Formats: sequence, C-alpha cells, structure tokens
Amino acid sequence: MAHTRTFSSRNRSVSLSNPSFSIDGFDNSTVTLGYTGPLRTQRIRPPLVQMSGPIHSTRRTEPLFSPSPQESPDSSSTVDVPPEDDFVFKNANLLRSGQLGMCNDPYCTTCPSYYNRQAAQLHTSRVSASRFRTVLYGDARGWAKRFASSVRRCLPGIMNPHSKFVQVWTRVLAFSSLVAIFIDPLFFFLLLIQQDNKCIAIDWRATKVLVSLRSITDLIFFINILLQFRLAYVAPESRIVGAGQLVDHPRKIARHYFRGKFLLDMFIVFPIPQIMILRIIPLHLGTRREESEKQILRATVLFQYIPKLYRLLPLLAGQTSTGFIFESAWANFVINLLTFMLAGHAVGSCWYLSALQRVKKCMLNAWNISADERRNLIDCARGSYASKSQRDLWRDNASVNACFQENGYTYGIYLKAVNLTNESSFFTRFSYSLYWGFQQISTLAGNLSPSYSVGEVFFTMGIIGLGLLLFARLIGNMHNFLQSLDRRRMEMMLRKRDVEQWMSHRRLPEDIRKRVREVERYTWAATRGVNEELLFENMPDDLQRDIRRHLFKFLKKVRIFSLMDESVLDSIRERLKQRTYIRSSTVLHHRGLVEKMVFIVRGEMESIGEDGSVLPLSEGDVCGEELLTWCLSSINPDGTRIKMPPKGLVSNRNVRCVTNVEAFSLSVADLEDVTSLFSRFLRSHRVQGAIRYDSPYWRLRAARQIQVAWRYRRRRLHRLCTPQSSYSL
Repeated sequence: MAHTRTFSSRNRSVSLSNPSFSIDGFDNSTVTLGYTGPLRTQRIRPPLVQMSGPIHSTRRTEPLFSPSPQESPDSSSTVDVPPEDDFVFKNANLLRSGQLGMCNDPYCTTCPSYYNRQAAQLHTSRVSASRFRTVLYGDARGWAKRFASSVRRCLPGIMNPHSKFVQVWTRVLAFSSLVAIFIDPLFFFLLLIQQDNKCIAIDWRATKVLVSLRSITDLIFFINILLQFRLAYVAPESRIVGAGQLVDHPRKIARHYFRGKFLLDMFIVFPIPQIMILRIIPLHLGTRREESEKQILRATVLFQYIPKLYRLLPLLAGQTSTGFIFESAWANFVINLLTFMLAGHAVGSCWYLSALQRVKKCMLNAWNISADERRNLIDCARGSYASKSQRDLWRDNASVNACFQENGYTYGIYLKAVNLTNESSFFTRFSYSLYWGFQQISTLAGNLSPSYSVGEVFFTMGIIGLGLLLFARLIGNMHNFLQSLDRRRMEMMLRKRDVEQWMSHRRLPEDIRKRVREVERYTWAATRGVNEELLFENMPDDLQRDIRRHLFKFLKKVRIFSLMDESVLDSIRERLKQRTYIRSSTVLHHRGLVEKMVFIVRGEMESIGEDGSVLPLSEGDVCGEELLTWCLSSINPDGTRIKMPPKGLVSNRNVRCVTNVEAFSLSVADLEDVTSLFSRFLRSHRVQGAIRYDSPYWRLRAARQIQVAWRYRRRRLHRLCTPQSSYSL
C-alpha cells in the first residue's frame, strides 16, 4: 500500500528541491511524494510548537502546510512594524536600526546584551516579496506601498538612547541650547535711542545676526523634537524590578512623548522674539501701544528662558538617559557659576529695557502734541514724515533734553542706564548691563533705592529673591565641593578625637599614649585614610591580581620569591596585610613565638642575635623567613600535614625598628595554607637553596654551627696534642 507524505520547505529530502528556487514555486503548492513497501509507514508529525527560549530568539515557527494561493497575498507579506505585544519581536525595531539601535555606553545597566546582534537576523526579502505579489496578484496598492517604503527609508530607525549618535547629538543640543539661552536676552539691546535726533531706533545690523543665530538654534531644537519620535525610552513601570526595559515601538514612543514634554518643547521652539522684533514692534514704535508690546517681548523671552534652563541643566548634569555627566567637582562648580552668570545676564537685560521704556515715557510727556506727530518724532524710522522745523524744535526742546539728565525725571534704579541707552555700540550696552546685573545679584540689590513705581519695587524684590536663591545654591555647592576636598582631613580629626577619648577612658599612661599617637599619625600618612581591602571587594579577580602584582613588586627583589612561579606569588599576595611600625617598635622578641613574616617596604630594622651580633634590614629584606622552612617541615611531600608541637616556632633574636617602617606581613595560618597548596614546588632544590643561602636567619645559624664545629675541632686537637707532649717529656 502506498502512502503519501507532505513536506514543507523546511524538511530535508534527497529527491526534493527547495521550492523557493523553483521556477514554478510561486504557486505555493505542496509537494507530494509516494512511498511503497512495508518498511514505510505513515506517521503523523506533531505540529511545531515554539518552545520558550532566550529573549533574543528570532526564529519563528513555520506552518506545516504552505498557504494556498486563494489566501490574501498580504497574509504572507513582511510586516514593517511588529505588533506591540509580540514577544518574539521584542525590541525588533532597535535591532533593525543597526548602529542607531546599539548601546555604546560601557556603563549601561539597562540595555540587554543581545542588541549587539546583527539586525539582519530579522530582515526578510521585502523588495522581492513586494515585486512577486505585484506581478502575481496584481496589487493595485503597490505604488502606494512603494512610496511609503521609500519614505520610511529616508527616516532614521529607532534610536537607542545610549547609542553613539545620540550621545553626540546630545552634546550638539546642549551647546545649541546654551547659545540660545545666552541669545534670548540680547533681543532687549536691539532698541536704542539716537542722541542727536532724540528718537528710538532698532539696531538692524545686530538684529540680523541675533535673528539668524536664534533661528539656527530653533532649527536644531526642532530637529530634536522630530528625533524624539524615534528615540526609545525606558518604561517607568519596569524600573521597579530590575534594570528597566527599553520601549522601541514607534506608536508607544510617540504616545509617551505627546503625554510628556512635547508641548513644552513646541513652546520653546516657537520664534516669538523674531516675530516681535521684526514685525510687531517696528509697526508700533513711538506709540503707547509699544509699551505693552515690549512687556510681551520681555515676558515671552523670560517665559522661554525658564523652560530652556529646565531642559538644558539636566543634560549638563547627566540626570537624563541621554545626558552626559560632569563627574569632576570643578566642572560642577563651573556649571553653578554659569547659572549665576546667566541670571545676571537676564537681570541686566531687563534693567536696560525697563530704562529705555522709562526714557520713552519721559519723552512722550515732554511735549503736548498729537499722537501721530509724537510717533513721527520718537520713531527714527518715521522721521521723514515730520517736517524739518518740527524736528528741530523737538531736538532743542528743554523738556525733551531734560529726560537725559539725572534730575530731569524720576528714574529710580534706572538712572545709570539713561545715558547707556544712547550708546551706539551694542557690546557696550550689553557689557555694562551684564556687570550691573551681576553686581546686584551678588550684593542682593543692597545699593538700590527704587522709586515709588510698583513695577520698579517688584523688580528690585525679584532681584533680591533671585540673589538669595542663587547664593543658597552656589554656597551650598561650594560647601559640598570644599567639604569633599577636606573629607579625609575631617575623618582624621574625628578618628584622632575618638582615640583620645578611648585612651582617656582606659587611663593609659602617658608614654603609651605618645606611642599610640605616633602610630596613628604614621598609619594615616602611609594609607591616606583609605582601606584597601574595602576597595578590593567590588573589583573583579583579575583586576585585583594585577593591582597586587603592581603593589607587591618587592617580592621579586627577594631571591627566595624570585624563584617561585606566579601562581605561588599570587597566592602569597592575596594574603599580605599592610602593617606600620614606629621607631623603636619590636617586631620579634627573643624567646617569643614567630607568628608572621614581615616584608619591609620602607624604613630600616635591625636583627640582634643571642651573641649580640647585629644584622641591618632595609627595603626589600624579610624577617621571620624561618617560618617558611618550619611550615614546609610540617608538610609531607604528598601534601598531608604532620602534627607539630603546639607551641610553634620560637625566635632566637630580637628585631626592632630603627626608623618608622611600612611593611606587609604574612601570618602563620596564611603561610601554612600556601605551603600546603604548593608544597611540591617549594620543596625544590632551588627554592630550598635560596631559603638557606639568602635568609639572614639561616646564614647566621650556619655561621654559628660552623663556629661551633670549628671550636669543637680545635678543642679536640688541643686535647690530642696535650697527652703527646706530656708523653714525650
């Protein structure tokens, strides 16, 4: 009986070719093969089930049966934007974005590691599939889809907030925002008074420069608004547990941005100062309506000033996912000082514009004429509308000239700016106003005496409040900065106080107290108050090993350890403890137990034997090296330990410090661990010879044994010679 079996394109068969490469393979028909013989039985294959796997899996389950040609051609087409809740296509948009979707932050704890995989794993042949659908099925909407796909190719992919492109763009945006914040108050200085004609004019040369710069910064910020729709973000609800989850779906990104700072960014980028200075103010210059327009200009500039600071400072301080961090204390100090200067710049600009308004008000009240005539005289651009005789009378009018004198009008705090409005130099008007604003914020408006004008009084109060706020912030940051510099010194003072209180509580004698103070002082000088063991705890093992190899280079200077392998030395380095000894301290006592090996790093010691012989020890020398031989004698060649006397090794010498000594010590327990681990290597003839030849202890012991043997031989020879001489007599 013949059986049939249906194969999909994934099944492997000798007699079956891949249908995707067949000329007639576009009909999606199934391939049927016949089997004969009793050995072939039909088995029903279970459907393929997608098993749970790693999060970065991109393989999708294929159907057992190919789709029929009657199905819609769109059912097998590639979807450009995956569904929001598709687990298989999680973060697929970032993967498709290539370099824009990769995380380039080495300190990132949010982005999964599978972002580094190639985005080609999710790509399919979209162009070829679109062509085949159009040819076979006559897709009437093919031109629209091709147009949409071409538009999508022009747009950037979904960007990772930690990608290199976003980091570079953040720096460009921060610099542009800083320039925009500095430029906005400069629009107030575009208005000035021509002293010769007693009229108000606009500095069009400076206007063109400022409008161009402001338009460039607005364009950069508008591009940033567009990029926000392609920038992935960390879901706030995912930060509760774990490192956070990046959301890269375009719809979710757009929805998140619309609900967030979209309206604020659109308000920031709106060109209000350009419109006011180019269109509105020139139309009403010289009228009373101009006063309200200047107030609108000032209000809009200041209202845009605060949101720009709100968006810029987090970027500089690194409080955003795309911000760059100033880790230096000096950099943070410069940022606070820059904030102080920007506030002074804004205050000085408002002061200049208010002074200009006060001078204009004085000029409007100086001559009782019609409104149109006043406008023609005050607006320099409309001077041609007034007759020459009328302009001459206006220039020579005593009331008008009195507006530019100190006692001609009640100017209050704007008195210094009256003649400043006549300066033709833009830089002069700006620099003096900046100085005035910086001075008033620094002195909290201590030298200002406002008039009875309500606006002037509130402006002075605002300067005082702003100065107090900035001073509190600046002084607080400076205090933290100076405190960070003196933190170690404060810790030393607190420890010194604790030690003094402890010694007083224990009623220690004065000589011991003096020694304790010397030990504390020298220990602090040697370690700088840093506990190296705590620093090593959070470091990886290989980094700890490299640091210890650098710190303990002195081990290579000792010939005993220069013959050892790096594995033995690394084991010894891990167990070394830092020790400090002051002058006249005793490291080893005669008839006392030898409990440690001491490696001298800095300073001098001396070893005094039983017979009074003195052996100097300095940097690179070791005392207590007899412990190494003693520990080796307690270990069998096979690594098993021999029971030793519980009293330990007794010292036959005194070792004391000639100067203050900085050293590292190795305890008996640690040395026993090392010898038990590397006993076979330490028993080599080279190591044993180095121990016995270079050790001061063993050399002194060998010299004593030689002396004893020599004296014994001389005594025997003397005894032998004495009977022979008496016998001969």
